[in-house]
Amino acid sequence: MAPSRTPRRPSRAETRRKIIDAAAEVFARQGIAATSLNDIAAAAGLTKGAVYSNFQGRDDLVLTIMEEHLVERMRVATTVFDNLSDLGEATAEAGARLAAGIGTDATWHQLLLEYWGIAMRNPAIHKGLALRRAQLRDAITAAIVRAARRHGVELPLPPEQLAVVVLALSNGLAVERGIEASAVPDTLFADVLKLLVTPRGQ
Repeated sequence: MAPSRTPRRPSRAETRRKIIDAAAEVFARQGIAATSLNDIAAAAGLTKGAVYSNFQGRDDLVLTIMEEHLVERMRVATTVFDNLSDLGEATAEAGARLAAGIGTDATWHQLLLEYWGIAMRNPAIHKGLALRRAQLRDAITAAIVRAARRHGVELPLPPEQLAVVVLALSNGLAVERGIEASAVPDTLFADVLKLLVTPRGQ
């Protein structure tokens, strides 16, 4: 009879991923304010101590999930400028991908608005949110600079400000679409991006 094997212990990275996925599901289902670490631990099949060994608390989890989610969304959108040589085609595709994200990621925009409301009333949470958003803007700024250099585009605004515009446009259109979907055409995001990158007089 072959000796039984001891089950492999999950790595720290695997445990962290499990917690993030469980937290994302619970936050999406019941909101941030109504979610406790006990809820997240139960959903992940772990102890509350296991959650604390990987994250500082609920706010750290919220910010990690939002940052991870938004960075991936922006990465998917901005890689088209590396893969497509035609600027107009690349801009249209980037806008289409971001617009698609507005529709499929409605829950995440709701969570961002909820967390923004919490942060506006709590200086400590506000500080954490501001830091993570600054890091996200830096990543978007770098992508804008890279795309502008590749396509020889003279930007109408500093890339740091354009990064803010892209984020604000994404969040604002998500709010408006949530209120009245028909008011936000699928092509609107791409149309605005084209206005931002098309040289004047063309």
